[in-house]
Amino acid sequence: MALTIHVADELRLAWDGTGAVPGGAVAVEGDRVAATGAAAELQERFPGARVRRWPGALGPGLVHEGPLPEAPTPRERVHELLKLGAVAVPAESVAGAGLRAAAERGGVRVLPEARPATITAGGRADLAVFAGDGSCVATVCAGRLVHRRR
Repeated sequence: MALTIHVADELRLAWDGTGAVPGGAVAVEGDRVAATGAAAELQERFPGARVRRWPGALGPGLVHEGPLPEAPTPRERVHELLKLGAVAVPAESVAGAGLRAAAERGGVRVLPEARPATITAGGRADLAVFAGDGSCVATVCAGRLVHRRR
């Protein structure tokens, strides 16, 4: 499996304000987090890995609460969600069969209820990068880059 290291100005293992790592990174193998830490350390540990550099703060993909953004089709509604840095939703947010199917096809996790997101080694590689103004720069869902701001 190909390995990718996502590097950002700052790594957050959770968005609760604790544990920021300046110049931190997440190594992703397939759909899982292989490791987290300082970028230089991960690049040394995984020398053949592809490296993606992002401006801003890298952390866990968000759990979107409430209705999904409006768009013409369920697939487009899910894509709008990914553009916000969200990779999971509580089940009540995708009550319709078409919307739930679109979420599952897009790799978005449907959870029994909302919960805080974290990055853990061995966990699913759901990541988001946010610029200083709070806008989403990139979203990684189950190890796949599904949104990148141009």
